[in-house]
Amino acid sequence: MALIVQKFGGSSVGTIDRIRNVARRIHETAREGNQVVAVVSAMSGVTDKLIGLARELSETPCERELDVLMATGEQQSIALLCMALHELGEKAMSFTGAQAGITTFGSHTRGRIHSIDPTLMNKYLQEGNILICAGFQGVTEEGMVQTLGRGGSDLSAIAIAAALKADVCQIFTDVDGVYTCDPRVVKDAKKIQTLSYDEMLEMASNGSKVMQSRSVEFAKKFGVVFEVRNSMNNNPGTIVQEETPSMEAVVIRGISIDRNQARVTITGIPDQIGYTAQILGALAEAEINLDMILANTAHDGYVRQSFTMPSNELGRAQAALKPVMAALGSTVKVETEAGLAKLSLVGIGMRSHSGVGATAFKALADANIKTGMISTSEIKIAVMVDESDIEEAARVVHRRSTWEPDFSVFINSFFRAGSRPREPAFSCGKKSSPFPEEECHPPVSCQFPNEGRASLSACCCGRNGRHRNTGE
Repeated sequence: MALIVQKFGGSSVGTIDRIRNVARRIHETAREGNQVVAVVSAMSGVTDKLIGLARELSETPCERELDVLMATGEQQSIALLCMALHELGEKAMSFTGAQAGITTFGSHTRGRIHSIDPTLMNKYLQEGNILICAGFQGVTEEGMVQTLGRGGSDLSAIAIAAALKADVCQIFTDVDGVYTCDPRVVKDAKKIQTLSYDEMLEMASNGSKVMQSRSVEFAKKFGVVFEVRNSMNNNPGTIVQEETPSMEAVVIRGISIDRNQARVTITGIPDQIGYTAQILGALAEAEINLDMILANTAHDGYVRQSFTMPSNELGRAQAALKPVMAALGSTVKVETEAGLAKLSLVGIGMRSHSGVGATAFKALADANIKTGMISTSEIKIAVMVDESDIEEAARVVHRRSTWEPDFSVFINSFFRAGSRPREPAFSCGKKSSPFPEEECHPPVSCQFPNEGRASLSACCCGRNGRHRNTGE
């Protein structure tokens, strides 16, 4: 008997008929002899409607009360889904974030997971219940309701799968998996069979709407292999897992689009030590996340610094920078530009293939598309363009890219390794380990990545614990 965590997004439970469809899927999974925990979002459009109601009363509603209000969207979904399962003869119980043992910390409307106590969930699972958990929410140590921000239901599902040591985690959405680009923009985009955590993380961080980056970081930290698939059919999806050598044979895995970007440029900064710390410190205190950052010294001896962010953060950024600008001197000026978008090429094959950037920028130049700020990592190239050009940019770069694997890279890396990879001694259902099963020790406390303390940990075999022969 396997323990399966299934996450269903807002579109999957957007109508009563779709809730019945989700209930049938959960029912079928349970009838196969599995324990099932479903993590559910609010019905499509409900969260936006609740925020709209709040803003009819106040232009700047209290964030604590927004959390209390928004949390009711998921509670509506879990209750309705339980009722649908009862009609199918299943024992099902709904769990709010608090009842699921999710403790959070940080700011309201963008909380972070501190820990998960799965005791209550385990109790009712052992009694034969299907559990339907509210995603996107938890409670602080003081008992205050707190939501997890954008993509919070994905994060809830991955965290619950880690805490319960689930055998499988499935992320159900309204698409068949992760594609080489948004199929609504690039008609010939192809579904990707497998992705590494790092590739999925880069794609999520750079505009892919399938998963949010925090949930992918969490999955990587705790070795939660998950599958992104469609709740409306039984087609296989995209599996996200640890990197394998053969993945490097494909140069580019995907192209992501991130709209609604803005650029802030600060000019006339005196070239003195500490100016960057002052600027970024003010933005950090305002909880504004920056993306690309560029600084250089102009011919007049003054520094020019530019950075990008989501457009909806522009107003808060300008407010946060006012006192810093005054402190830096009268020569400092702030310029802003909205209406931008980011195009990102992602693939671990970039490590071993040259010329990827040259091909992409040649395609953009041939299409007469003007490019702006550029950032790179080992497996990513990202560039800013006008938002009006972003779809054409994605199409021309996708058309010029090679999506077939170059196995010469895999073969070369195989021979460079000097020997065959070690065969695993056993497989525990999540990841393979070269260490004997009896070497696993009980779990110890460890830290969720960027999420605070937690009472669970992961080891290389995908189980919670430590290996005696590694000391890790």
